[in-house]
Amino acid sequence: MKVLLLKDVYKLGHAGDVKKVADGYARNYLIPQRLATLATSTAIKQAETLRQNAAITRAKLNAELAGVAEKLNATSLTFPVKAGETGKLYGSVTPAQITEEIKKATGLELDRRTVGNQPLRELGEYKVPVRLTADLIAHVRVLIHREGEALKKAAAESPAEVEAKAPLEAEAMVESPAELAEAPADDAQAESEGA
Repeated sequence: MKVLLLKDVYKLGHAGDVKKVADGYARNYLIPQRLATLATSTAIKQAETLRQNAAITRAKLNAELAGVAEKLNATSLTFPVKAGETGKLYGSVTPAQITEEIKKATGLELDRRTVGNQPLRELGEYKVPVRLTADLIAHVRVLIHREGEALKKAAAESPAEVEAKAPLEAEAMVESPAELAEAPADDAQAESEGA
């Protein structure tokens, strides 16, 4: 079935486009939601006017949401989760959870359907897309780490900060001679208790 899009539809087209879609998709979703109408000869004559008006509206909306996109691009979220030895999560981090954390961090209310496209199921760092408009997509940094483990800050620090801390950490790792002498005695005592 051919339809004329009245509004921008993600992954289908912009307002004013004539698209061929499945009959059920048109009858059950596009037409009842007033996203499209049947592509009749009179509707097609109005397509160019609709396309021009939609382009102006889209440009205004993109300009308004540019600040929101910058705010989202600067947002970093962390999720402490339970995971197996291979890095697979027991469960997943869903778009709904990410949406909730974005609301806590920035105060922005987003629809969960605009955040990401699938649940995250492994440890690591991800750039999750947030679709603000059909043309404007921001990316939120999501860091998933194992629950109970210290978050590795080296990735977030600059190389100069890491070099400045390195000598201090090396000094802290060196034990005093008294501690070194006590350590073997403790190990021997632990072995005798275990037997």
